[in-house]
Amino acid sequence: MLVDSHCHLDFPDFEEDMDGVLARARNADVGYMLTICTRLEKFAPILDLAKHHENMSCSVGVHPHNVADGVEASIDELLRLAEDEKVIGFGETGLDFFYDHSPRDLQERSFRTHIAAARKAQLPVIVHTRDADADMIRILRDEYEKGAFPGLIHCFSSTQELANAVLDMGFYISVSGIITFKTADDLRETVSNVPLERILVETDAPYLAPVPKRGKRNEPAFTAFTAAKVAELKGVSEEEVAEITTQNFFRLFAKASNGASL
Repeated sequence: MLVDSHCHLDFPDFEEDMDGVLARARNADVGYMLTICTRLEKFAPILDLAKHHENMSCSVGVHPHNVADGVEASIDELLRLAEDEKVIGFGETGLDFFYDHSPRDLQERSFRTHIAAARKAQLPVIVHTRDADADMIRILRDEYEKGAFPGLIHCFSSTQELANAVLDMGFYISVSGIITFKTADDLRETVSNVPLERILVETDAPYLAPVPKRGKRNEPAFTAFTAAKVAELKGVSEEEVAEITTQNFFRLFAKASNGASL
């Protein structure tokens, strides 16, 4: 089976079609989903959604876009919310210097808070990064010196330098539908250099639908198109990619295995 390691199933895009979305995921052999929190104010319905579906978990955290206009995350609050069995990671958090929807100093403070919670709970930190490679590397290395913590770069679209830096820290790299885009030659080259044993696949649904679904609402079933492109880059079968990326997911998100029906 495949795992959609990053989607936003609480978004309004899915309100009228959740049963269909989940049925199509099953038909595409997507057997597990991690639905992601972007605001603490929205955590309760996200957790409720995960609790209603056996093969779904969730995260808790604040997206860098939202750190200036929402409830600020504290280490203690993140740890308290992560006590629920359905919460398997922190985030998404990180840095976005492309849109700069929040001041950069607040993004960094929030990011470090999530890392501190991840270190203490030994649950993965789910990292969003865009146009911020130098600062991302600086912060991750600084925090890693304080003590190791598990994590991944989600929707990876950055440089080989960042990939090397996070792989050296034991991170995983999650690949989205961007890898199928015509303009993504550099990204495909970088991903081809990442060991398959450190790759996860995701949709980031409802965003970034892969070719051949480009321009449509993304959904977990489309994970299969991204996995197929990874298989092509690696010169292995789609079945092998499904098996290994699923193993990778449950190795990183070990807490998910407790409630998964595999």
